[in-house]
Amino acid sequence: MTVTQAAPLVRTADREHTDRRWAILALLCLSLLLITVDATVLHIAVPALTAALEPSAVQLLWIIDIYSLVVAPLLIMFGTLGDRYGRKRLVLSGMVLFGVASAAAAFAPTPLTLILARALLGVGGAMIMPATLSLIRQVFTDRRERAVALGVWSAVAAAGAAVGPLVGGVLVGFWWGAVFLINVPILLVLLPAAARLLPESRERKGQPWDALSAVLSVLGILALAFGLKEAGSGSLMPLWAAILVFLGGLGLLVAFVRRQPRLRVPLLEVGLFRRREFTTGVAGVLLGVFALVGLQLMLAQYLQLVLGDSPLRAAIRMLPLVISAVAGGLAAAHILPRIGMRVTMSGGLGLVALALTPTLTWGVEGHPVMLAICFVGIGFGVQVALLAASDTIMSSASESQAGGAAAIEETAYELGAGLGVAVLGTITTIVYAPGLPAVPGVSAGGMDQARQSLAAAAHVADQVGGSTGGALLDAARWAFVNALHTTVVVSVVLLSLTAVAVAVLLNRD
Repeated sequence: MTVTQAAPLVRTADREHTDRRWAILALLCLSLLLITVDATVLHIAVPALTAALEPSAVQLLWIIDIYSLVVAPLLIMFGTLGDRYGRKRLVLSGMVLFGVASAAAAFAPTPLTLILARALLGVGGAMIMPATLSLIRQVFTDRRERAVALGVWSAVAAAGAAVGPLVGGVLVGFWWGAVFLINVPILLVLLPAAARLLPESRERKGQPWDALSAVLSVLGILALAFGLKEAGSGSLMPLWAAILVFLGGLGLLVAFVRRQPRLRVPLLEVGLFRRREFTTGVAGVLLGVFALVGLQLMLAQYLQLVLGDSPLRAAIRMLPLVISAVAGGLAAAHILPRIGMRVTMSGGLGLVALALTPTLTWGVEGHPVMLAICFVGIGFGVQVALLAASDTIMSSASESQAGGAAAIEETAYELGAGLGVAVLGTITTIVYAPGLPAVPGVSAGGMDQARQSLAAAAHVADQVGGSTGGALLDAARWAFVNALHTTVVVSVVLLSLTAVAVAVLLNRD
């Protein structure tokens, strides 16, 4: 076939995919929803999972956290691979891996097996996520329609983290493994639809993939997270070794950043960070998701293990957060043009800090209405701040740098989710363990296990039973609430400082 004969066929294929653009958008958004929901779906399932597998505190944090920490450093790498070897091929491969890993996670017999399965889930998610954004830009050729499609994509990405605990609360009532197994039938429907609908993208041999940069970024982020966790718990290595691992990860990331300007096609456009608006927007995304996902995990455990809610009731109690997050995303689109990016982003972050403060003043043990009001403020404020931060990022990058800016935003989103669980979870563990005194009648081994986490203490109390088990659970609840308050103080301080920094650093618009 000659070139002149092939050209009309290419144009015809492109026209077919353009005609199916809204069906393709729905398919990509459903795929994206699976990925973002999986970052938080385990938050409500922690007590049931702890009772079934009995993980240590560090193992539990890795089970929850490894997914986001694997996704974050791989996004840019797989975005580059998709551009070079074909996005459709990458999405289909990612779906297959995501389905297999979901089945493995559902039937994991040990904590280590579940951690490895969650890591594979992260790899599959990272293969799918960047291609969804690139494919939307490929099939939506009209700028106005593309703006609508990207707005839908952004709303799905942000809402997924908020919906995760609700999905988990419904499914864990049947069996904790159902939170993973539900992915399999959904993917069995999405996979053939993706094979039929998604357009092929031409391979670009001129876009090399730097394997060394990929290795530096992945190992650097994982070493940072592992060192941070071990510094807080010390279950696998002494403090000095954890600090060395943390510093080693920092060194790998410094080497990664210094390598990028020397590459003809870098994995990360580090030059974008020289723009103050861009860096401020990325910090807003990272810290907004940091607060949302990290606090969701702590509050989900609080509802079940302190207030005694069932998983489904806890999920319903967190529903105001989900609804307010969706409302915040819709409202921010109207607020942003009127008051500007600076006021919208700093105001959103400030609202989250303000909504958290009542939990320190009154406590929420006897005030379920106050807790619901706090959830509304957190969800609305985070979503408003995230939309303003996203707009800041994209408006501060040129059209030719839009792809790199979007990849950095996605990475900040996933890294914020991972660090939120890692940092706030580690702080909670550090404060909780020494705050739980010995309870008469409970063995030393039982107390050691109870000090791992509140979920572990509830499991030990159930085994001990009687008044002794009740006394252990009461003491553990008090220690956890004290640790949760410490975590909230850290979050309020970080969010307040970031809100002030945004108000100072962003130009008036």
